[in-house]
Amino acid sequence: MNSINYAASLEGVDAGMLSGFFEGWAKKPSAPEHLRILQGSAHVVLAVDADKHKVVGFITAVSDGVHSAFIPLLEVLPEYRGRGIGTELVKRMLHILRHYPCIDLCCDLELQPFYARLGMSPSVGMLIRDSLAPGSSRRGP
Repeated sequence: MNSINYAASLEGVDAGMLSGFFEGWAKKPSAPEHLRILQGSAHVVLAVDADKHKVVGFITAVSDGVHSAFIPLLEVLPEYRGRGIGTELVKRMLHILRHYPCIDLCCDLELQPFYARLGMSPSVGMLIRDSLAPGSSRRGP
């Protein structure tokens, strides 16, 4: 089994370490765009396969720095799923965000039990997602 290291820093990470993510997205960010997403996030936690020197999972958070944080992305490469990597990434991010009174994320209904196991509660929200379906577009009211 490969050794997985976790880091809350992008030190030593380059776009070449970021391939295979955004499974099922109609508009997948390129590896350089993915790196910019990570760099633009207030907080990031990475799971890195130490043997392959490759990022195999990540979670990001954006925040106002005082009251609210939002977790927009959690991904684990398909071949690394089922090893507890996603759970560990969420636990580490929630620890980083523990001082914020408001921590939100949006997920599909089938993922709610995963997040509930980690202490989160279901909610109702609204969103615009250009990346969800081929041919989708933003529309005004």
